[in-house]
Amino acid sequence: MTTPRLSRTLVALALAATAAASFAKEITLLNVSYDPTRELYQDIDASFPKYWKSRTGDDLKINASHGGSGAQSRAVQDGLDADVVTLALASDIDAIANKGLLAKDWQKKFKDNSTPYTSTIVFLVRKGNPKGIHDWADIAKPGIGVVVANPKTSGGARWAYLAAYGWALKLPGASDATARDYIRKVYENVPVLDSGARGSTVTFAQRGVGDVLLAWENEAYLSLKEFGADKFDVVYPPSSILAEPPVAIVDKVVDRKGTRAVAQAYLEYLYTPEAQEIEARNFYRPIDPAVAAKYASKFPKLKLFSIDDTFGGWTTAQKTHFADGGVFDQIYTKR
Repeated sequence: MTTPRLSRTLVALALAATAAASFAKEITLLNVSYDPTRELYQDIDASFPKYWKSRTGDDLKINASHGGSGAQSRAVQDGLDADVVTLALASDIDAIANKGLLAKDWQKKFKDNSTPYTSTIVFLVRKGNPKGIHDWADIAKPGIGVVVANPKTSGGARWAYLAAYGWALKLPGASDATARDYIRKVYENVPVLDSGARGSTVTFAQRGVGDVLLAWENEAYLSLKEFGADKFDVVYPPSSILAEPPVAIVDKVVDRKGTRAVAQAYLEYLYTPEAQEIEARNFYRPIDPAVAAKYASKFPKLKLFSIDDTFGGWTTAQKTHFADGGVFDQIYTKR
């Protein structure tokens, strides 16, 4: 038999639970990201809401928008209500900051210049590598079909362009003139420019266009997984660029929606060992030393040069190469 005192205790606990449930919130976040992160954020967005609910009791739904990084940046500038952006390169977030939507010093808000994982650019080729594509010189040879997205709209394509251009700059006796001549030959081999990296993957892997795809490392391995390891090989050139896709809170949006705390926690979560494991499993290079050591066999070592050392940072590279009238516009003649 339940005693009166125990009965009162049970009622009090029930009322407390009901009160807690009534105060639990339902929150929605929008993460605006770039093309090849679809699978990564499917996994992150399944994991983080459990993490958040265990700490706050709140129910969280995370919506994701994916597309070419430059196009996604412009969508946020034009009013897409992103709580956070996880884009391919810093200049796309700088453009949002220049519209007054987030702080100009956004890269100081999280560790490692707000870059929780890194990547690089590799070659995806047909099985057996019939055209013998091993280094950057090979993709400029006549008759090689090169598939890559449009650097005016795709962050991955800008990384790929700079990886090729940077390689050419580092050759003995090289100059900007010789690098421009090289990059012109590369883009003469490009039959079509898709708007985003995922579109280029479809063009290469599904439509069968081209001999080599200039791909994010993670995108190359996802192609093996999705389309069959018997159809393609991943080729690592001896050197490539250190790609650093950054993240940021869109201050104006979270302050208006009241979602700053959860947006902050969401991006901080990307640095946790749990999330770093998810990133590594999705073929992004983790920055956590312990996780990186655990997955070292998945990420072959190659010589990586940085955009800061080679191009003077993203502000300079964007203005020089990708702004209207810049180097890319000057060398790309297929309109």
